[in-house]
Amino acid sequence: MRIVAGSAPTRPDPGRFAMVGLIATVVDVGIAVGLESAGLARLPADVIALVLAAVVALRLHGEVTLRGDNLDRWIRQPPVFFTAAFLAGIVDVVVFLSLGSVGVLSAKSLAVAAAAVIRAGLHRSVLFRAVRREQGSPIARPLPPGRARLSVIIPAFQEESRIADTIRATRLQLATYDEAGELEIVVVDDGSSDDTAAAAAAAGADLVVAQPRNRGKGAAVRAGVEASTGRVVAFTDADLAYAPAQLVAFVEAIESGYDVVIGNRHHADTKTLTGTSALRSFGSRVVNMATNLMLLGNYRDTQCGCKAFRSDAARLVLGAGTIDGFAFDIEVLHLVERYGFTMLELPVEVVNSDTSTVRAVRDGVAVLLDILRIRRAAHRGRYPTLGVDALPSAPPRSTGGSAKPNPGGK
Repeated sequence: MRIVAGSAPTRPDPGRFAMVGLIATVVDVGIAVGLESAGLARLPADVIALVLAAVVALRLHGEVTLRGDNLDRWIRQPPVFFTAAFLAGIVDVVVFLSLGSVGVLSAKSLAVAAAAVIRAGLHRSVLFRAVRREQGSPIARPLPPGRARLSVIIPAFQEESRIADTIRATRLQLATYDEAGELEIVVVDDGSSDDTAAAAAAAGADLVVAQPRNRGKGAAVRAGVEASTGRVVAFTDADLAYAPAQLVAFVEAIESGYDVVIGNRHHADTKTLTGTSALRSFGSRVVNMATNLMLLGNYRDTQCGCKAFRSDAARLVLGAGTIDGFAFDIEVLHLVERYGFTMLELPVEVVNSDTSTVRAVRDGVAVLLDILRIRRAAHRGRYPTLGVDALPSAPPRSTGGSAKPNPGGK
C-alpha cells in the first residue's frame, strides 16, 4: 500500500463553479433577449439560447471547474448532463412563455432561476445514486495480514469508573473471537485527568495508548488504529451505547468484501433501547442535513459511534484525516467517497447514556465549523491521493466458480 504525494483530485472550486454558471447564464439570457428583440418568436429564441448555454456550460465545467475531479459524475457523463439540461430547459421554457406579459429580461431571469433549482436538484440526485451504487458493490479480495481477526478501539476520556466494565463486556460478548486468540482490545486514554489508563490496563486491555493531552475522539481513534494489529478494525463508544456483540455482523460484512461498515441509528431495523433527549436528537438531524451539503452519499446517520474497516483501509482513511473532534466521522465518510472504497450500512441497537460527554449545542456548533474545514481542505487539495495498489486487487476468477474472500487474510 502506498500514498502518492502530490495534488489530490479535488471537488469543484466554488468560485470557478459560480463563474462558469454566471457565464452560461449570461449566454442564455443575452441570446434569448437579443433574438427576441431582433424579431424572433419567444419559443425558438429561448430554445436556441438554452442549447448554446448548455454547450458552453459543459465545455467550461469540463475544462475549468471539474478538470481532474474523479468524484463528479455530472460532466463525465454527457448524456446525464444533457438530460438534466433538457428537463431544466423545459421548466425554463414554460416559465418564460407563461410570463408573456412581462418584459423579456425579467421573464427570462425568472425562468433561469427556476431552471437552476431543478438542475441543482437533479445534479445531487444523480450523484447520490451513483455514489451509493458504487459503494454497495463488495470486492472479494484477501484481507491484510494481522495478528488478530478483530481489533476493537475504545476511545476513553475520564472513564476510570466504567472502563473495566466496558472491557469485560467486550470480551464476554465477543468470546468466540477472544477464546480463539483473535480479539484485540485497544483502549485509547484521550488525556484523562483521572486513572482511566491504569484502570484499563488492570482490567486486561491488550493495549493501552495514553494521549498526553485531550485532543478529541478523532485523534484517539486515529492513535488506536495506528497501534492495532487486527485484520478488521472497529471502534465503539466506552459507554457501551452499542453492544459489542453487534460487531460480529460488522466483521462478517468486512470479510465478505466491504472496505467499510457503519452503523445507522435511523435504519428501519435499528432498535433504540434507551432514548435520547429531544435536543440531542434534533441536533443530530441538523448535523446530518448540513453534512449532506458536502457528502455525496446522502447518509442518514453520519455520527453513529460504531464503525468497522479493513485495517489497510482504516489506516489510509484515518491517516489522511485532520479532524480531531466529533466531525471526524464526517471526514471519514468524505474520504471513503473520495477513495472509492466500498461501504455498507447496518442497523444497530442503541442504549443512549445519560453520562455521555457530548454537549449538544456546543459540540453541534463545533461539528458545523469542522464541516466547513473539511470542505476547505477538499477544495484546496490537502487530502492525499492513493496509488492504484492502495488495497489488494480481487483474485482472478477460476473456472470452477467465483472467487471468495479470505477471512484469515493469508
